[in-house]
Amino acid sequence: MKILMLFAAVVCAVSGLRAADRPNIILFYTDDHGYADLGIQGVLKDIRTPHLDALARSGVLARHGYSTAPQCVPSRGGLMTGKFQGRFNLDSNQSELDGFNKETTIATRLQKAGYVTAQFGKWHLGPQEEISKHGFKHVFSQHAQRPFSANITAEGTDVPLGNFPAEMYHLDACSQAAAGVIERYKAEPFFLYVAYRAPHTPLDAPKKYTDRFPGEMPERRRQALAMISAVDDGVGLITETLKKHGLTEKTLIFFIGDNGAPLKIHKVDSPLKGDPGGWDGSLNTPLNGEKGMLSEGGMHVPFVIAWPGTVPGGQEFDHPISALDVAATAAAQAGIETKPGDLDGVNLLPFLKGDVKEPPHAALMWRWMAQSAIREGNWKLLRGGDREYLYNLGTDLEEKNNVADQHPEVAARLRTQLKTWCDELNPPGLALGPMAQVWHDYFDHYLEGKTVPLNPAGASKAAVGIQGWLARNGSLSVKDKALLLTVDAKAGKGARPFLANADIRNLAGPVSVTLKIRSQKGGQGSFSWRTHEQKDFLKENTVSFDHAGGDSFQEVTVDLPVVGRMIHVRIMPGAVGNVEILSLQMRGKDGKMQSWEF
Repeated sequence: MKILMLFAAVVCAVSGLRAADRPNIILFYTDDHGYADLGIQGVLKDIRTPHLDALARSGVLARHGYSTAPQCVPSRGGLMTGKFQGRFNLDSNQSELDGFNKETTIATRLQKAGYVTAQFGKWHLGPQEEISKHGFKHVFSQHAQRPFSANITAEGTDVPLGNFPAEMYHLDACSQAAAGVIERYKAEPFFLYVAYRAPHTPLDAPKKYTDRFPGEMPERRRQALAMISAVDDGVGLITETLKKHGLTEKTLIFFIGDNGAPLKIHKVDSPLKGDPGGWDGSLNTPLNGEKGMLSEGGMHVPFVIAWPGTVPGGQEFDHPISALDVAATAAAQAGIETKPGDLDGVNLLPFLKGDVKEPPHAALMWRWMAQSAIREGNWKLLRGGDREYLYNLGTDLEEKNNVADQHPEVAARLRTQLKTWCDELNPPGLALGPMAQVWHDYFDHYLEGKTVPLNPAGASKAAVGIQGWLARNGSLSVKDKALLLTVDAKAGKGARPFLANADIRNLAGPVSVTLKIRSQKGGQGSFSWRTHEQKDFLKENTVSFDHAGGDSFQEVTVDLPVVGRMIHVRIMPGAVGNVEILSLQMRGKDGKMQSWEF
């Protein structure tokens, strides 16, 4: 202990900061949280976030705060490293994590500077058991009502790292554990990363929170409001704990959403158990688009910064800022020296304190899959495949009027600037591949004003999907806790139904699959897969399996000789007639597992 205290003192001396001058840092990060769903935004009347509103009034409400991507994994990679995630090949939820694992996180930088570091809630950047390798002394990774990895209790006391059952609602547990760590380390500088899995599906708010929102409304909206209310209670508990110990003016706080809400275009209020995916009930109003788009609705997010006594309160900051700025700001306040190229963000403090009047960024730029975008002042150029749009956000924040034809010189200048930046990424380029049909649908609906029907012609009702699974030549539903694949009578003679899932999370091959399947006549089915390096399904990437018919579920285990990391799978049941799947589990060679129960 004496050695550690001496090391921390040396770090402070080298940085030129006394320990008393370095703030505690708390980073709240919500999940699929739409721009409208913060009371102080003044957009909607049904949202109630009194503690978050108070936090914003005590500091800064960033009117133009952005995440680094319109999707969970890449946005978190950028946040944690302070570098745009495309620099280390973390472009989507399906990207491998090798590049991220070689980067230095802000937690590691702060830990080396003498901070106590702790992670709570959703990680989504690799196995929970490895979170501590990325700079976190304490881990409490509960983000659902299932076992989770931790080395502290909900009271903040130490336990050996292991898997623990969920004893509290996950949002409440994360808040309580964070408050416990503050109680424990109130005399030391600390960095807390509180990543609530809210209001991301599955929507699971308990009755004590849903009861706060009575009246007629979509049930998914009620659930989102309730989960955000639980988050708000947690922020209140944590800020009250700071106040109790005289730490309010010694703590720099960020509150940011990871990306926009997934509306799935139509905001279908589907049954929570029958469709655990789908719309999460949150709203991006008045912004256009949703999660999975580089339009404003996809990555223009709730963004609050507070440091009472240092940053003047009651501010509304109108210049664009980025989640990348968190690491740069935290490092600067902790006295951590960084080299050019270490971080892509900027230290926001001089701008928030009014010492510097210019915008923090000359421009912000993004690339996500087949989309890329740049915002320079009020001008924004958005690209999706071969499509290109130019908006003046000063007069058209909703991105309704494409003015590329009226201002071709602006579009050309921004395109050149964007291309130069994209060529610095790994891999380089304005796009990583062609636009998938789903994104063409989104662009048609939001940016072109075209009507996209709930069930497009030629598509089955399964287009909505269940827990990432889609049906081809059939439709999906959940019946008696089993996934039911129903044959589409209109699919044509010889067309056989199958399941597909493109959200397999980099399972390292070989992969073992276990499923419980039932059909009346049985048959010979098959698994096919695609890896991160493969653009198409190859004929050799198929393994067959047999299952008997009957009234009982049969457990089948199949070993897939995957080489590399599996990201996409198809299951051809091979049975005549409808098929039910009770559960499905996939396990990679490194023990990483993905499972589904319906």
